[in-house]
Amino acid sequence: MTDYFKHDTAIIDDGAEIGSNCRIWHFAHICAGAKIGTGVSLGQNTFVGNKVTIGNDCKIQNNVSVYDNVYLDNNVFCGPSMVFTNVYNPRSGIERKNEYRDTIVEKGVTFGANCTIICGITIGQYAFIGAGAVINKNVKPYALMVGVPAKQIGWMSEFGEQLDLPLSGDASVICNHNGVTYQLKNSNLYKIDG
Repeated sequence: MTDYFKHDTAIIDDGAEIGSNCRIWHFAHICAGAKIGTGVSLGQNTFVGNKVTIGNDCKIQNNVSVYDNVYLDNNVFCGPSMVFTNVYNPRSGIERKNEYRDTIVEKGVTFGANCTIICGITIGQYAFIGAGAVINKNVKPYALMVGVPAKQIGWMSEFGEQLDLPLSGDASVICNHNGVTYQLKNSNLYKIDG
């Protein structure tokens, strides 16, 4: 007996660890070594590799593959058809499984539809990756990233709204939605209270 929902067309290999209250939709495939937290939603045609950890309350939308060496903390949102990679320089005729690079995604990150994440980087907490962006380097917490290759154009609150702050310098702002104060110091953003 399981305490999660699995659509009849989904495939879950023996050994996969799946937390309670998860929802696994049409044609999803979860490999044996995957570790999935509680309250996770896996959309249609998703794939979860063996060496993958997905934290609690993540939402993985349709057509997303979470390959080996990708680690998602809690409350990560993966938009439709966004892409993770795990080999930096793949070739069809060359075996490179021993060259997989870790991709670390901290809590609360949002990935817009069709964005691409080049392996071997860390995405800081509550960063917001715009639709179609290509991320090829580490991303600061709360950073708003857009473009190809992606560049930071602003800062995002934990609520998911852009903050009225410069990219660098020292400044502070209070989020209009929940009263949380954010402090910009030395070109890094910190949540002060709330």
